[in-house]
Amino acid sequence: MKSLDTKLSEIRANPRPRSFILADAKDADMAFGARSPGPRGYLARHGARPAQFSPEVWTRDEFGYRNLPEFLDIIREITHQGLVDIMLMSAYVNEQLTIKDGLFRNSPVTPAARANDTTDVWAVRHGCYTREASQPFRSASIDHIQCGEVECGRDGSGEFPGANLGLYSITFVNDLQQDRDALLWYKEFREEAERKQFRHFLEVFDPNVDAGISPEKLGEFINDNILRTLAGVPESGRPIFLKIVYHGPKAMEELAQYDPNLVVGILGGSAGTTRDAFQLIHDAQKYGARVALFGRKINNAEHQLAFIEMLRLITDGKLSPEEAVRAYHGVLQGKAIQPHRSLEDDLKLTDQAMSYDGSATRRATLAVRNNPLGAASSDIRNPKSEIRNGEGWPKLPDGKPDFAKMTSAQRLQYDAQRLRRKFE
Repeated sequence: MKSLDTKLSEIRANPRPRSFILADAKDADMAFGARSPGPRGYLARHGARPAQFSPEVWTRDEFGYRNLPEFLDIIREITHQGLVDIMLMSAYVNEQLTIKDGLFRNSPVTPAARANDTTDVWAVRHGCYTREASQPFRSASIDHIQCGEVECGRDGSGEFPGANLGLYSITFVNDLQQDRDALLWYKEFREEAERKQFRHFLEVFDPNVDAGISPEKLGEFINDNILRTLAGVPESGRPIFLKIVYHGPKAMEELAQYDPNLVVGILGGSAGTTRDAFQLIHDAQKYGARVALFGRKINNAEHQLAFIEMLRLITDGKLSPEEAVRAYHGVLQGKAIQPHRSLEDDLKLTDQAMSYDGSATRRATLAVRNNPLGAASSDIRNPKSEIRNGEGWPKLPDGKPDFAKMTSAQRLQYDAQRLRRKFE
């Protein structure tokens, strides 16, 4: 059984589960075009897949993005790591990896594909589509996602060579005609999905244009739209979980506690600092979210495997967000990877308005001060420290670490050493 299905069962059976579903969104080619694979600062172990550029036409800085083969290698590597529960891809990438490569055949990771691409994700260079009210649109068909053909052969088993899970997205803009059209498209998709035994999860974006709603009320607007929309949908047609912007503790608890059968998840939004990402997943889980789907936050990370490992340690309750930032920088230090920001800057929290094309501006910056773990950071950075050599924390008689007696700082140091070894 896939880890997704196991965790969904646990979440629905337990009102306060520890289980948390983590998804990696590698579907950016449905939005960004040539930039979608991300900067080439991080490559999988396979290394570079050379591309030919004419030096008289291009400067070195102009082809700094990964190409698609390099992008596919990273997806393969993350899938083999096995820490995410869902890998979200475009229909084309799903065909290459799920259908042709069989990447997910013996993996606990569930493949998924973006099932529609509304115009507010058309974030192409020099375009203006993301600034206009979202319009419904679908490039991919369910059959193409399930089996890579215009019509799947169906034997009633529910088994397909491709993905059998899709992300469907709606953007409510508080305009009657626009939102009605979006819901009619969703209704058509739901009914087709039910007939074809295709599961989906529902993404609800904030309005991408001025909707006449103040930021502090957006959570209420989104919550009510979700619940109103799904009130007319029986279980057979409902999404297996939601993906929404995190609007804070109050809005999250309101939605998460409304119906125990409604599994609520968050989207990551723009990259921000590492502390932003780690704090977001921690706080969302604390107030009721049971899923996180991070795209740019993972794809822009200096080391994607280590970043994902930290997300999992946070959701498992083994590291706090601040500890995870320090441990992550320890991994980068050990691998001689230059971080995007200094540790001090990466520990800052920035409150960012989220938009798919990353055009939102920073609204506030808060430095983390008087950190009780600050003194421990030197041990993370110093390869000759006692902690690096396996000393400095309580041990059981057999020499194994005694986690029950560890302080928070000692646990951080232990995890930093373990992770450093893992990624060396």
